[in-house]
Amino acid sequence: MDIRQLRYFIAIAEARSISAAAQKLCIAQPSLSQHLVNMEWELNVKLVERSPRGSTLTNEGKVLLRHATKICRMLENCVSEIRELSGDIRGKVRFGMPPSVSMVMSVPLAETVRLELPNVRLRASEAMSGFIKTWIDDGTVEIGFLYDLMGVESFLAAHVLDEHLFFFSAPDAWPLKSEPGAPVAMSELENIELVLPGEPHGLRRIIDNAARKAGVVLNVITELDAMTQIKELVARGSGNSIFAPAACHDFVEAGRLLKAPIINPVISRPVYLVRNSSAVQTRACEAVEKITLHVAREMVKRGLWEGELVDENS
Repeated sequence: MDIRQLRYFIAIAEARSISAAAQKLCIAQPSLSQHLVNMEWELNVKLVERSPRGSTLTNEGKVLLRHATKICRMLENCVSEIRELSGDIRGKVRFGMPPSVSMVMSVPLAETVRLELPNVRLRASEAMSGFIKTWIDDGTVEIGFLYDLMGVESFLAAHVLDEHLFFFSAPDAWPLKSEPGAPVAMSELENIELVLPGEPHGLRRIIDNAARKAGVVLNVITELDAMTQIKELVARGSGNSIFAPAACHDFVEAGRLLKAPIINPVISRPVYLVRNSSAVQTRACEAVEKITLHVAREMVKRGLWEGELVDENS
């Protein structure tokens, strides 16, 4: 089996039709069908189920597609990297960011990459951490930010900072007896109405663990897995929430939310910059990674990303 056959198979899987794939590849349909037969004979399995409605992959075909996609992408990266060695750093770098990180990092990172790497095209995609893990694993993105490293033992990670979590309320609906914006002890949150993400969400797990250790039972009145909607509810005075300040910077700047640090205990979560160790790292990706670490640390030092730097020397 060679790289050409793998590319042919990927085309069949994407088109869901041998005839459509043949047309896209500009080869004769009988020839493409024969390539598929040869692959099935070599592997001694059925890869594609054919029907009048098109072609669908068998379970074995889905496994081959996953590996074929990685192999072809690795070859493309290899060729790109070799070509880059004789000239300026150029190419595309795909970046995955959780929404709260994107709020603080995407714009300054894009500006810095454009200035320092004019021949590099950065594509930043926003998603929850679970999706970013999958994207890095299957090569959809080359690099990304994550809050935990569970189930990603194959990833290379730089622990950039520990991000502090804050209490948020509407400015005109401060629910505590203390001065609005003053530090809030975990014990004071026991009877406060909260709007938080659902329990499977990573942020919710961190908050629940901190409350449990402090012996506090939180009063969660609404669960939403959409950050923007949570901020909107809290800004309307329909509850309070716990977030990283980076996620609410826009609402705080607009005067729609009031933030206060949480103490006794302080709640924090790690932020990692990660990539897949099994993927070939291009010069463009390596350069963007270095710039990302620099920009992230500058944002922390300037107080725009609230937390404590960890991996200063990586």
